[in-house]
Amino acid sequence: MGAGELLLVGLVLALGLCGVLVPGVPGSWLVWAGVLWWALYDPRPLAWAVLVGASVVLLLTQVVRWILPPRRLRASGATPRMGVYAGAGALLGFVLLPVVGAIPGFMAGIYLHERRRLGRRAKAVAALRTTMDAGGSGVLAELFGCLLVTAGWLAAVASGR
Repeated sequence: MGAGELLLVGLVLALGLCGVLVPGVPGSWLVWAGVLWWALYDPRPLAWAVLVGASVVLLLTQVVRWILPPRRLRASGATPRMGVYAGAGALLGFVLLPVVGAIPGFMAGIYLHERRRLGRRAKAVAALRTTMDAGGSGVLAELFGCLLVTAGWLAAVASGR
C-alpha cells in the first residue's frame, strides 16, 4: 500500500474520530471501515490481526454504549464547541499519558469549556457532571475505543512489518 493510500486511510480514521463527537455520524463504523480497507489492500498477518482487534474493541465499545444511558446531550446544554473541546482534550490526553489519558483529557476538555462559558468552578463541575450523566460517558466510551483502534493502526503502519 502506497503513501497516498495510507494517507487516505488515515483521513478516514480521522473522520471517524471526529464523527464520534457529532450526533448521527457513524464514527465507529468509519474507523472500522478504514482499518478494513487497509487490511484488504495490505494482506499481511499484522494487518489482519489489527482488523480482528479493531473488530473486538469496537464491538465491546458498542456493548458498553448499549449498557450506558442513551445520549441526551442536547438537553443537557452540550454544544458542538464542547464536543471540540472534549475531543481535543481526549486526543491530547491519549498522547501525553498513553491510553488512559484520554479519559481525564475528555473530562478536562468539557470542564475547560464550561469554565470558560460559566466562569465559576462550582458551576463548571456541575455542568461536567450533568453532561457525563446525559450521555457523555457513552461518547467517551466510543471515542476511547476508536482512539485505541487508531493507535493500533498507527503502530502497525509504523512498524512496517
